[in-house]
Amino acid sequence: MIDLLKQFIEIVMHLDKHLGDIANSYGMWTYALLSVIVFCETGLVVTPFLPGDSLLFAAGTIAAISTLKLHWLIISLSLAAIIGDAVNYWAGYYIGPKVFHYENSRLLNKEYLERTRKFYEKYGAKAIIIARFVPIIRTFAPFVAGIGKMNYKRFTTYNIIGGICWVGICSTAGYFFGNIPIVKRNFTLVIFAIIIISILPAVVEFLRHKYEKK
Repeated sequence: MIDLLKQFIEIVMHLDKHLGDIANSYGMWTYALLSVIVFCETGLVVTPFLPGDSLLFAAGTIAAISTLKLHWLIISLSLAAIIGDAVNYWAGYYIGPKVFHYENSRLLNKEYLERTRKFYEKYGAKAIIIARFVPIIRTFAPFVAGIGKMNYKRFTTYNIIGGICWVGICSTAGYFFGNIPIVKRNFTLVIFAIIIISILPAVVEFLRHKYEKK
């Protein structure tokens, strides 16, 4: 288990190298592989640990120096992200409420379900789009939206906007900046920076909420 974790971390920290090898070996199939990873990271509530922002940045970096095309990368991965969120929404819609049937639990409480529904009705647009850029929260946001039975047409609109913006911004940034010598030499540090910056809003929000609660 520890060895697998080490291998996973090593792959995430050196995505440029590994994706470069994959693109050279599998060509067009690389789009499919990346799409599956993006779909799982956004569509399966049990896989929030998969790389998201860093993967898109690295994919854009490789697209600039390989046979991969940026526009096909954005199209395929945007579709994967949008479909992933849609699947996650319906999982929350049908499975989530059943979980709340359990009584005598501080977490599994029907009151929280109602609060979730009201939250997404009021802040749905902001929550769905911003969540795209925050690891882990990105995976749970559509599931919770489904639990709260957020209006699906409204969810779909912001799911599409968020998915395209997320994939487009991250992969384009990698395409134009990933191969700059200083970035290329310090790619691992760049990946760390992307991860830290992406989780920063969630940390700030958590601390703000905790302070207001006190």
